[in-house]
Amino acid sequence: MDIHYPARLELQETGGFLVRFVDLDDTFTEGETWEAALFNAAEVLSAMLAWRLDNEQPIPDPSPITEGLVSIAPDAKTQAALLVRRARGDRSLAEVARALETSWPAAKRLEDPHHSPTLKQLEKAASLFGKRLVLIFE
Repeated sequence: MDIHYPARLELQETGGFLVRFVDLDDTFTEGETWEAALFNAAEVLSAMLAWRLDNEQPIPDPSPITEGLVSIAPDAKTQAALLVRRARGDRSLAEVARALETSWPAAKRLEDPHHSPTLKQLEKAASLFGKRLVLIFE
């Protein structure tokens, strides 16, 4: 799954850019330049998705990126946590821990956006969910 959320960057009359996310009404930011606005957008997206993960709030799937919108990705830790959470589906963390031959807290950390899982941990989790781990540099 590709985790890039569409956002609208709008030039403000007073200067700078306002960034609003199409799928997350409560997530927005601004920046004095286009580049600063994009950087801030990635930061606020990561923070809001992490908050939602931490508080077990619903997280909408990203809409397609259409003309006039920009693609914003959260940081790698947040992406990893969100991917594991979605891939786990209805399985309990206890089931995941048993299948990965690890403890419940270790399985829970895979869905923690403040934790950096190892590639080995992510590969094992992906395999458990019938997926494969693919890395890209953008």
